[in-house]
Amino acid sequence: MYKGVALSILASVTFGVLYFYTQFLKPLDSEQTFAWRMLATLPFLTLFMWWTGDLKHVADIFKRIFKEPWMLPWLIFSSVLCTTQLWLFLWGPINGRGLQVSLGYFLLPLVMVLVGCVLYKEKLSRWQLAAVVLAVLGVGHELWRVGSIAWETAYVALAYPLYFFMRRVLKTDHLGGFWWDLFLILPAAVYLGFIYSDSISLILNYTHLIWAVIGLGFFSALGLGSYILASRYLPFVIFGLLSYLEPVLLAFASMMMGERVTDAEWLTYIPIWLAVVLLVIEGCLHIFKQKRNAESLDQNIENLQKRLSDD
Repeated sequence: MYKGVALSILASVTFGVLYFYTQFLKPLDSEQTFAWRMLATLPFLTLFMWWTGDLKHVADIFKRIFKEPWMLPWLIFSSVLCTTQLWLFLWGPINGRGLQVSLGYFLLPLVMVLVGCVLYKEKLSRWQLAAVVLAVLGVGHELWRVGSIAWETAYVALAYPLYFFMRRVLKTDHLGGFWWDLFLILPAAVYLGFIYSDSISLILNYTHLIWAVIGLGFFSALGLGSYILASRYLPFVIFGLLSYLEPVLLAFASMMMGERVTDAEWLTYIPIWLAVVLLVIEGCLHIFKQKRNAESLDQNIENLQKRLSDD
């Protein structure tokens, strides 16, 4: 559980850095940035999996494709669901739609919680329920204020839960499944990077892009690898609620890049930030309780050993 929480926090922080990091990738456009992100992430992800011992899952899925050919179309669909989200993540801040994308990440945890409660029968604690109520108030206010849902918001909120649910059904909810998501999209990445646009000459003219692309691959592999592992270690409800840290960081990154939160939008963000605070408080109380229980258990064992020695 703790490992999953730590991985989820690491992923959220890394995604916040990546959102701001897009400024260093100019003058690449969103399609070129997406292409180089895919091309640069796969090598770093492979190294990350070698370090964690997860490379064996890549070969396992390859063997399953031969034994169960029906898996390949579903793996392609999984790849499209995943990589279009990765494209949108970079497209948003580059095209001034960062807040619309970040709102999708605000709505996403609520959908994840709903999936966990309905499909997996997972239960909410009182703190988690209070966090959900605050999140509903914040997201509900934004929907009322805007009067509609931007397509970027809807796609983030609906496609990701479908993606994670499908991975669990296919039993590819590990880094090996994510490796195949990136591998299967490589033809599209090559087309966007080398045929659709001449990004090589652009990179040679702006040499800082060489290091920027390498950094993009490293941060992407670290963030996405941690995110996928967290989704495996955590229940759907906890995984969804912890995801609220990410949109908070994305919103701050969007504001650092020049976008502004209007007076009317504060009623959207404040309840959601309070929801994150409640989750942090619950996590601290849970850690304190477990530490106290462990100390109590150690004391009981020590007393028992003392009695046995006295006898």
